[in-house]
Amino acid sequence: MALTRWNPTSDLSTGLFDMQRDMNRMFDTFFRGGMQDEGNYYRTGWTPAIDIAEYEREYRVRVELPGVSKDDVRITMQGNILTIRGEKKQHEDPKDLNLHRSERWFGTFQRSFTLPTTVQSDKIEASYENGILTITCPKAEEAIPKSIDVKVK
Repeated sequence: MALTRWNPTSDLSTGLFDMQRDMNRMFDTFFRGGMQDEGNYYRTGWTPAIDIAEYEREYRVRVELPGVSKDDVRITMQGNILTIRGEKKQHEDPKDLNLHRSERWFGTFQRSFTLPTTVQSDKIEASYENGILTITCPKAEEAIPKSIDVKVK
């Protein structure tokens, strides 16, 4: 029989990493909109995933809205606060179904974001393609960086 040197810190660190992994998983599932327990979801609401990117002359907001009709989405801009509201409707009546498992999310949602600079509200454009809503918010002229030539004497 081979002797193995016991290192109490390695056993402790393994246990701590396992606990950290479990805590991360718990918080990840909670902040994604529900707790998972043996394959069942306890729903707390539906929140679509959103990316916001800043470019030199505009902000672009992309929202994942699979299964949502463009008619069920409303976009408003007040000051520099962009609000996206909508609803993902369930097409079948749940009372008429004998569901064995349901993991899709339905219901209303609302997301609001404060953009760092003012935008030209009258020039905001939105397009919807393949379940992705893209909102383009042009920056106000005073918010666009301008280059200044340095003169050498």
